[in-house]
Amino acid sequence: MSEAFVHSYDCMPLLLETDTILSTTNKMYFQKGKIPMYRVEDKFSCCERDLVLLQSRLKSVLQPDKNQIHDNGYKITSVYFDDLYDTHLQDTEDGNRLREKYRIRIYNDSFETIKLEVKYKKDSRVFKKAKKITVSQMKQLLAGQCIADEHPSTDNTITLFNLAISNRGLRPKVIVEYDRAAYVFEAGNVRITLDRNLRASTDFEAFANNNQAHYNSIPGFDRVLEVKYDEFLPGFIARILETGNMNQTSYSKYRLCRELKGGIN
Repeated sequence: MSEAFVHSYDCMPLLLETDTILSTTNKMYFQKGKIPMYRVEDKFSCCERDLVLLQSRLKSVLQPDKNQIHDNGYKITSVYFDDLYDTHLQDTEDGNRLREKYRIRIYNDSFETIKLEVKYKKDSRVFKKAKKITVSQMKQLLAGQCIADEHPSTDNTITLFNLAISNRGLRPKVIVEYDRAAYVFEAGNVRITLDRNLRASTDFEAFANNNQAHYNSIPGFDRVLEVKYDEFLPGFIARILETGNMNQTSYSKYRLCRELKGGIN
């Protein structure tokens, strides 16, 4: 990361360039005037020394994320789904501008809060739909089964999952786990995350049993800084993030973990 980082991010507005975006998976249109705001999500590869330096700076001026109970951060575990053709993995490998991901996410090995998420991405712009589900619903989805949908709608994450399961054979493909420290700033809805110790598993049955799955680590690609915000990133935060050693990357945890577990089926 260089001085250009500071200049390009100082109060940078979020603009959506296209009038319409077509999701090839669920055939849903986001029409101009109705499209939700896409957040900026930029990623930077770095070493442990940089992460330690940045964390010491961030915690002195920003608030820790609500999930973070100590400096070591918290654990994130996500089950990623893909279809019969591994469309989402292929889109990532091909560097397609429009991509989407389907996943189930828990925190700190707890099933008290289970999030069902569909994440849309256009370049470095991200929009996410999320809904809480039960353990029983989670197990049904892991088995490739649709779950009860009381309010079918293209705005409903359950509807989107059910359509993908029925129409495209959506199934769980890999479990992605890592440790995260996160800091937030209200203006601009800024969120800075520092991720470490990326690891992967395909033991879905053990995951459903209190996350007792065995994970394989991914050395060499396990440290990344993510910078997320809505309309702008305050200049003082951009300057805090300047180290001179980091490079922006298209880093994909899902892709790395799929490759570790054999790649496209």
